Amino acid sequence: LEDLQDTFDFCFKVHYLPGEDRTSDPQYAQQVQALQAKLQILDRQRREVLAQMQQLLGRSETLQDFLQQELGAWRERQQRACLGATVDTRLRLLETWFTELGQGLFQLLQLLRALGDLRQKVTYERDPLKAETPLLEQRLRELLIYLLQRAFVVEQQPSMPNACKRPLVLRTASKFSVRARLLVCLHDRNHRMEAKIHIDRSGPPGFRKFNILTSNSKTLLAGDSPQDGLICDFQYLTLKEQKDSRSGKGSKGAGEGPLVVTEELHLITFTLAYAYCGLELELETSTLPFVIISNNNQLSSAWASILWFNMLSTDPK
Repeated sequence: LEDLQDTFDFCFKVHYLPGEDRTSDPQYAQQVQALQAKLQILDRQRREVLAQMQQLLGRSETLQDFLQQELGAWRERQQRACLGATVDTRLRLLETWFTELGQGLFQLLQLLRALGDLRQKVTYERDPLKAETPLLEQRLRELLIYLLQRAFVVEQQPSMPNACKRPLVLRTASKFSVRARLLVCLHDRNHRMEAKIHIDRSGPPGFRKFNILTSNSKTLLAGDSPQDGLICDFQYLTLKEQKDSRSGKGSKGAGEGPLVVTEELHLITFTLAYAYCGLELELETSTLPFVIISNNNQLSSAWASILWFNMLSTDPK
C-alpha cells in the first residue's frame, strides 16, 4: 500500500499541473487517465486493507470472548482452591493466550497509526481512510482496554503463613501476603508502572476500618526471564485497626455495626498505572472477601463466614 501510494504521489507531482489549460494535449490526457487508474488501484487497496482489519478485529472479539470464559473458569477454580479443593490454578497458559492477543491488537494499533500517516500524505474525495480509520481505532482501543482490565488478576489471595490451609482469614498484627499478576506481558521498560493496594476502598458503613502497615505501593518490574511474568508481590503486610479518637476504641466502636467482627467481609484492591504504545490507563482488581480477626478463638467463626460467601456468591463485590 505504501509503495502504491509513493508511486501515485510521484506521478501526480510530475505530470499533473493544475491551473494550466492542456486539454488539447493528447499526451497530457493520457497521463491524467493513467493517474486516475493509479488512484483507483490505490483506493481499492486501501479498502481491502481496511476490510482485512475489520475481519481481524472480529476474530479478536471472538477470541476475547473465549478468553473471558477461560478466565471465569479459572476464577471458579481459585475460589474452590481457597476452600481446600485440589484444582489447577496455574496461570501460565492463560498468560500466553492473553499476551498473544494483546500483542496482535497492539500491532493493529500501530498499523492504524501508519495508515493515518499515509492519509496525511495523500488523500482525496471519498477517501476510506478518512472515514473509517477513526472508527477502527476507537473499536480497537475499546478491545485493548477491555482485555487489559480483565488481564489484571489476583494470583494469590490474602493469606498468613502457617494458616492451617485457611486463606482469607487474617489476624491483626500478623503478617500476610497477597499477589497480583498482569496476564498481558507487554510493558514499556522506560515507563515506571506503579501498583498500589487499598483496603476497603468503598467499604460498607459500620464496618471496622484498617490501615495497611509497611509500604502499600510497589513498582512493577518484569523479571529477567520471560517465565517470570509481570507480578506485584506484596509480602510481610500487617493490618492495624483505626482507632476512634473520641472513644479511644476501635473505629467501629463497642457493640456498634450491623455484623459481628467475624462476619465482616473486607476487600483489598490493587490499582496499576499501565502504559504501553501510547495507551495509558489505570487497571484495577480485587481479592476475594476476607475476614479480619484479633485472636485465634475467632478463627472457626471467621472461616464459616468465608465458606458461606464462597458457596453462595461468585462476585467479590
